[in-house]
Amino acid sequence: MRKLLLVLFCAVLFGTSASAQKKFSVYAIGFYNVENLFDTTHDEGKNDHDFTPTGSYQWNEMKYSHKLHNMASVLAEMGTDVLPNVGCAVIGLAEVENDHVMSDLTSQPELAKRGYKYVHVEGPDHRGIDCALIYNPKLFTVRDTKLVPYVYDLPKDSTRATRGFLTVSGTLAGEHVTIVVCHLPSRGAGSYYRELGGKQVKALKDSLLREDPKVKVLVMGDMNDDPTNKSIHECLSAKGEISEVGAGDMYNPWYNILVKEGTGTLQYQGKWNLFDQIIMTPNLLNKDGKKDFSELKYWKNQIFRRDYLFQESGKYKGNTKRTTAGGVWLDGYSDHLPVVTYFVKQQ
Repeated sequence: MRKLLLVLFCAVLFGTSASAQKKFSVYAIGFYNVENLFDTTHDEGKNDHDFTPTGSYQWNEMKYSHKLHNMASVLAEMGTDVLPNVGCAVIGLAEVENDHVMSDLTSQPELAKRGYKYVHVEGPDHRGIDCALIYNPKLFTVRDTKLVPYVYDLPKDSTRATRGFLTVSGTLAGEHVTIVVCHLPSRGAGSYYRELGGKQVKALKDSLLREDPKVKVLVMGDMNDDPTNKSIHECLSAKGEISEVGAGDMYNPWYNILVKEGTGTLQYQGKWNLFDQIIMTPNLLNKDGKKDFSELKYWKNQIFRRDYLFQESGKYKGNTKRTTAGGVWLDGYSDHLPVVTYFVKQQ
């Protein structure tokens, strides 16, 4: 397994003396909203008619096969800036329709050659979109999987159902790591519902730590809110500075990318939002200037950008290149950009 990992000398990256010659393994963890990864057939009980050959998108086998190839190309390239030919150990996904599309996705040559497997649990969302996870079994071993439901708490919502929180427990770098993949309610639903989701994710994270105080928890997903919004900053208690992170908090490395760098993962009316985030528990942090990587610790993060992910001309030049826009099939990718975080452990 170690032959697959990029070996870094601490003299270069972590400020130790060159004579120490300590070696470190690096692991990439990603997230990508793949925007409407649907197959071409109707699923009973789901409102997926737009993604059929007779639907509004005239979604046929050719368009579906192109979408699969495009998504696989991006997923395979994520993490390769640091880990060439290795990529991400784990990637959370939003907006996949069902088990069938996940099987087709991981069968694409770009992913199959690395042996990626997937985790998917069919959820109750009326559109039929779910969260999922792909992983390299040489780097991450799945222990347990469950879909924790999003629970509405107002009487008027008693018949509603939406995407739950896909919770995958496993082993990464010899340590217990649990990943929670989220897709919080849309902006059209109102901030109350995302704040409710933030509270529920925090309760889930707290319960995981009660079961195993040593578990390292990563909450990732399309939050439909920025790191500065109440659902994330207050309800989930995800802080933007490592120095602010207390025992019951989480660290959100995307906060300052939005606030200080003014960039994000999707655009609305020419303004960047950063809805796609990977947030972590304090036991993944080096605090007070320490550089102790004897256990798995956070190193850095990036918004994954490639020229091909953006419109190169026309009215929407500079925007993310979607599969379809304005009723026109663009053979593009997604309205979101992927994100990647890197973690390090001394060998």
